[in-house]
Amino acid sequence: MAHPFRGWDFGWILKGERWIEQPPPWDFPARAMRLARASPDLLDIGTGGGERLLTMAPFPPLTVATESYPPNLRLARRRLAPHGVHVVATWGAPDNVLQEESGPIGRLPFRNGSFHLILDRNEAYVPSEVARVLDHGGRFLTEQTGTTEVKELCRLLDIAPRRVRAPAWTLGFATQQIVRAGLRIVGSGESHFGMRFRDIGALVWYLRAVPWAAPGFSVDRHQDALRRIHEAILRDGPLLIPRYGFWIEATKH
Repeated sequence: MAHPFRGWDFGWILKGERWIEQPPPWDFPARAMRLARASPDLLDIGTGGGERLLTMAPFPPLTVATESYPPNLRLARRRLAPHGVHVVATWGAPDNVLQEESGPIGRLPFRNGSFHLILDRNEAYVPSEVARVLDHGGRFLTEQTGTTEVKELCRLLDIAPRRVRAPAWTLGFATQQIVRAGLRIVGSGESHFGMRFRDIGALVWYLRAVPWAAPGFSVDRHQDALRRIHEAILRDGPLLIPRYGFWIEATKH
């Protein structure tokens, strides 16, 4: 059965338990909610279709979200406008491990010190821009996923990984970037966890919804690999894909 993908809403596939994501040992939404309740304003970087931000309503008096992917931008505006949230179109930032500090891409179209709270969940960001837009005493909270998932999916699908000379996207690397931008780390954590796919249809849906997880994937080009994975699931049970993630909370002096 075909099912459309919009925003970052994985509810349909999670509801049927065809894809089970092991949660990390921290609660990003709960921490974000606590910070938002105490803040006069909020910026959500890379809001997707706005579905995650919507769960945080009611919002601070001034709440703004950014999004760079046009279909998600339209969806987020429809969802969030009735709640008084401004959704701003931006150019997405380059992957953090590939950034040049002097590059123009990823700049945030806001004045210095505009926000007391900035949230970012699995979206690339320019640390110096976050520091510039954050007010003194403000907080930056982010949750990120590393590349373990990409490597394993590419291996299973016989996709040659991109040969990019770049460091791994880890807690250590992100911490160095944030500190170099002038922010102070007040909390962080990292963990290895995983996700399980109970059937090949769920895996294909995920790969099409998250194209960067297996760059160049298509059902037509990778039929043989998909058939092998399907047979392995029937024989051995759900497919386990390892994941690595981390979170950071930082403040501006």
